[in-house]
Amino acid sequence: MATTQMQAAQRIAELRETVRYHQHRYYILDDPSISDQAFDALFTELQALETEYPDLRSDDSPTVRVGGFVSDRFEKTQHPVPMLSLANAFSEDELYAWRERIKRLLPEEEIARLAYVVEPKFDGLTVVLHYANGRFVLGATRGDGEFGENITPNLRTVRYLPLRVPINPASPLPPPSRLVIRGEAYVEKADFEAFNRRQAEQEGRMFANPRNFAAGSLRQLDSGITATRPVKLWAYQALILETAGAAPQTHSSALDYLAALGLPVCPEVRVFGDADFTALAEYVAEFGARRHDLPYEMDGVVIKVDALDQQQRLGFTGKDPRWALAYKFAGQEEVTKLLDIVVNVGRTGAITPNAVLEPVQIGGVTVAKATLHNEDYIRDLDIRIGDQVLVKRAGDVIPKVLRPLVDLRDGSEQPWQMPATCPVCGQPLARSEGEAATYCVNNACPAQLVRMVEHFVSRGAMDIEGFGIRQAKLFVQEGMIRDLADVYYLPWDTIREMEGYGDKKVENLRAGVEASKSQPVARLLTGLGIRFVGGVVAELLMARYHSLDGLMVAGVDELSEIEGIGPRIAASVVDYFGLQPNRDLIAKLAAAGVRTADESPAADFAPSPKPFAGLTFVVTGTLPTFSRDDAKQLIEAQGGKVTGSVSSKTDYLVVGENAGSKLDKAQQLGVKTLSEAELRALARAPVEP
Repeated sequence: MATTQMQAAQRIAELRETVRYHQHRYYILDDPSISDQAFDALFTELQALETEYPDLRSDDSPTVRVGGFVSDRFEKTQHPVPMLSLANAFSEDELYAWRERIKRLLPEEEIARLAYVVEPKFDGLTVVLHYANGRFVLGATRGDGEFGENITPNLRTVRYLPLRVPINPASPLPPPSRLVIRGEAYVEKADFEAFNRRQAEQEGRMFANPRNFAAGSLRQLDSGITATRPVKLWAYQALILETAGAAPQTHSSALDYLAALGLPVCPEVRVFGDADFTALAEYVAEFGARRHDLPYEMDGVVIKVDALDQQQRLGFTGKDPRWALAYKFAGQEEVTKLLDIVVNVGRTGAITPNAVLEPVQIGGVTVAKATLHNEDYIRDLDIRIGDQVLVKRAGDVIPKVLRPLVDLRDGSEQPWQMPATCPVCGQPLARSEGEAATYCVNNACPAQLVRMVEHFVSRGAMDIEGFGIRQAKLFVQEGMIRDLADVYYLPWDTIREMEGYGDKKVENLRAGVEASKSQPVARLLTGLGIRFVGGVVAELLMARYHSLDGLMVAGVDELSEIEGIGPRIAASVVDYFGLQPNRDLIAKLAAAGVRTADESPAADFAPSPKPFAGLTFVVTGTLPTFSRDDAKQLIEAQGGKVTGSVSSKTDYLVVGENAGSKLDKAQQLGVKTLSEAELRALARAPVEP
């Protein structure tokens, strides 16, 4: 009997629900209720019907898991709420100190119902998942916290991600009208090792660790490749939940709700009352002891206040929620042999020594290189080539040589000296008196050029969409870029013939380059990469001179008269423009149509009035875009004073990530805190102390 389209549509709908249900039992619950053969028969029938009736295909069908979507780039998407980072703790004392801060900030009557959720801090790729009326419609990376990359087609191939919720057709839960979830994509250790073994056998690309593998798998341009990778997922926070039913009032009940919908929620989640905080601390320590036995990578736990209304009341400090804390486990240390010391050349020409190590496993990751910071660090610790050295993954991420094991020396170890010439261009190296860093002073050094181009096109400078380190390396290697101005003289017809550069990609890149020509001159000045001239200093200089031509003829004394511009910065600017190749570069940029003069003074950081006059600031933590020097220069340029410690005389504490004890003291003394964005805003208007 022939099947009508209406009958086919009904059968396809039934099969999709059934297949989703059994996929959930197999992948998420690890409790299949039918045989593999029976499941394969259902899946094959669904594929056949969708092939016969292509009009009935749907992007939320289980058959899309095989992938096949090919993208030439990832579009940016703005998150509905900021994807914030967390403050860190590394000891039990810091954990208890956080609890005390929480209790001081809540009314006395709230303490009795105070409870905490403890969950693993997964080491994977953060993703943001959007559902509309129960249907998965958008997935993105965390990105910079405000904007992420749209990787929806790739996420659709992840079998652990339900494309419709609730997953069980018999569920009493209505599908939420809107649901936005924060989760973590990851690859289990065993799957990662198996993949690398296969890659080694086939002489393919090897990945350094499961986190990089998960991130690389989800950022494939071809979703068919993603579909072959063993990516899994945990859902760990409901960011937005709109449903006809009663909404969860606690974080733990929200996780229960997500699990009931069919989303994968980690079972290693515990809830403790405030009276049981000692048990919480013991659980955290016990979890740290057994973390390496878990099938996935993690580098700590996250502790959150459970009640959502208390979370809202506690709010944020800087860009960190007060109601949550990342407890990082101490990085593991191992002993291995230092085989060699090599140097890398940075964007500014800074020469950084790095240790080449006999590969060693630290916390489940193979470490073969580590930082040695600078020449003084090596000399002060008397680190020698051939030493047995103690290596630590600082924060479980960045490998660092702690010290040599002098007692194990046998006399074959060799002292190391900083080379006299650049390893890339062969020009002499220089080290200024009073500075720890050694520099290659050749601006034409190829290693510097790649990093300089990367900085020039970055968001804080010329902000060229689609232009990053990959393009910088390629265009420098191909001889298309010999100086920064060559960004505006790229041979687009030749680029179109290169692998991976189709017409659309080239046109988008070309449009980004053209658009950047109209950036404010302060952006161009920032992009030139002059030592000590970041975004704030560039704004200050352009507020005074309004053009590069005017700046180029300024002397050290004249520049030093500007608030926020000291003799060191002034000398660096004069030295830069005193070189004829750099002056030629500005002329070449101008000839390409790049804006080198502003019609009116830059407004953001005008030197008058002085809104911070009479105010004292302290800066702590890592700010989103400012360095500590940038923040200090901005404050001082606006008449403020910057000190190193918090006291009763401090008016404001500028807070970044990993703020530490200064934030605690500020809270004790009632000192006001500012984020970087708030500092920028206050620099444009009078401040009330």
